[in-house]
Amino acid sequence: MATHVITGAGSGIGTAVAERLAERGDELWLLARDAGRAKDLAERFPGAKTLVGDLAEPERLSWALSHQTLPDRLDSLLHIAGVVELGEVGELTPKVWNQQLATNLVAPAELTRLLLPQLRAAQGHVVFVNSGAGLRANAQWGAYAASKHGLKALADALRWEESGNGVRVTSVYPGRTATPMQQKVHQQEGKEYDPSRWIAPESVATTVLTALDMPRGTEITDLSVRPQG
Repeated sequence: MATHVITGAGSGIGTAVAERLAERGDELWLLARDAGRAKDLAERFPGAKTLVGDLAEPERLSWALSHQTLPDRLDSLLHIAGVVELGEVGELTPKVWNQQLATNLVAPAELTRLLLPQLRAAQGHVVFVNSGAGLRANAQWGAYAASKHGLKALADALRWEESGNGVRVTSVYPGRTATPMQQKVHQQEGKEYDPSRWIAPESVATTVLTALDMPRGTEITDLSVRPQG
């Protein structure tokens, strides 16, 4: 039975990944923003353990986790949570930049740092669910894309640093996926949201599990997933 820490299990891709791992009997540790959300996750995923830590405040994660029981060994750390706020560079305020950089980049870096001993012990796997915006930036997407470009750099550096410890690192770059975040993006763009046009979260979950299940001695480093057509 493998042990996983998952961020973003409350919706979208994170939910789909957590459901697939729970179905095969793995041990789940689900990170929640606060105690209320942790309770909701525990009810949604019977048998799962929860951790409380706010990714919007990465400087507080060390303190928060130091007061909670953590797994001794960790087969994977799955960074799936994220936030998005569109806007032109000429309009985005430092507050908006900092919110996205904190949650999408600094928090994954800090959470990885805090859990590296457990990952090294199990020769585990770190998966960053990035975005197509982590490879290219379009108008209105400057702050979000910057955070995701940074996430790619984090993954690439971590892969070199931890390869000698047997830790594998994968970045997954989904295109637009039918999630609550995508619905919010469409609202910001002023467009009608049709989930049937976009990738199903379950398809991205399959991609994540494919990376996790690669035989020892092999590693998927970067994997893009796009809507067909």
